[in-house]
Amino acid sequence: MSDAEHLAGMWWQVLTTAGWQVPESSLVGWVEELLATMTAAEFDPDAGARVGAGLATAGLRDATVPAVSAGVLFRLAEHTDRPDAAARMATVLATLGTGYHLRRAELLAEPEPETESEQRVKLFRAMFERVSIAVALGNVDGTPLLVNPAFVELLGISTEVQKIAPFDHSHPDDMEEIRTLIFDQLVPARTGTVRLERRTLRADGGTGWSRFAITYLADVGGKDYLMAIGEDVTERRQLQDELHHQARVDALTGLANRRELLERMSAMLTAAGPGDRAGLCFVDLDRFKGINDRFGHRIGDQVLIAVAARLENAVRDRDCVVARLGGDEFVVLILPPVDSEQVGAIGADLLEALADPVAVQGHRLPVSASIGAVVTPVTTTDAETLLEAADVSLYQAKTHAQGKVVLHTLVPPA
Repeated sequence: MSDAEHLAGMWWQVLTTAGWQVPESSLVGWVEELLATMTAAEFDPDAGARVGAGLATAGLRDATVPAVSAGVLFRLAEHTDRPDAAARMATVLATLGTGYHLRRAELLAEPEPETESEQRVKLFRAMFERVSIAVALGNVDGTPLLVNPAFVELLGISTEVQKIAPFDHSHPDDMEEIRTLIFDQLVPARTGTVRLERRTLRADGGTGWSRFAITYLADVGGKDYLMAIGEDVTERRQLQDELHHQARVDALTGLANRRELLERMSAMLTAAGPGDRAGLCFVDLDRFKGINDRFGHRIGDQVLIAVAARLENAVRDRDCVVARLGGDEFVVLILPPVDSEQVGAIGADLLEALADPVAVQGHRLPVSASIGAVVTPVTTTDAETLLEAADVSLYQAKTHAQGKVVLHTLVPPA
């Protein structure tokens, strides 16, 4: 065993006994460096400082490390017969202490490296704060504990998070359903996710639409939580509503189209009670083709728009739906309860609404119509059957009573 290895072993034993850990191989290297400067012709006083800094860098941060080390390293003088051995030894131990304390001070001033757990928390916080999706963590009673900026923006929150009560931002009409989904299903089960797309009341008084997934988080640090992840879907809902509207409105007149009429009729049939009767007036303009042929389709379209407005005004105070099926064909659905007398009166009002000429671009164009009307028990028919029956009445009106109302009353089968 070399002198350096022997002395390093003694040094390692002293440090280990004091509770400090450092690789013995590192100590051998430092002892060799110190022995070299002790015996060199030209003394290097900085060798002690380098070894002291090495001790601090190795993680030995106790201020007594240099003194404890000196109890072993004074033996360095025994390995040289130089007359200045004692002076060199004193310098080496002094600079070792200086180098150690300077490096130790630097290291203590630096922040401690983050643990893996701390790094994960930091990453989660960054994601939570910067993600564009709204995120909220709350108690199982629905009260938010923590929300991210996207959640604040979604709801336009202008108060402290802790003061937000459950459902503060839910539309009143939706509250009961949301309560049922969360507190009667999700919370008792203590697991799972419910998905909602409902109206949202913003802090500024506006109304929007939000879609949320609410997940039950059980036994997180000994407690249970609800986590909500959501997004604003107002624009998408508005687009859907607009497309729905466009698909059910006649582009020329603004009246309901055939699709909307059939949906309204189907809803009426579904909601009807025993004995309810409904009416339908099928309105077809007389000699309208002549207007198109003489004045052109642009004038013809203006006439159709004027006729649509007059038909709507004629039944404005009645429970009716006015629709245009196409061309010069209009339908007026008369919702129950009605009878033959009422349907006949409405048909007469519709004819009366068209009695005066229509003024279009300097022209006064006379317009008349033939009307086929039916009255039927609602529970014994369907939408298409009712339309077909009215069409039959219209055919008879056009054939035998042009400019009049032909009324049929459908009798349920025995």
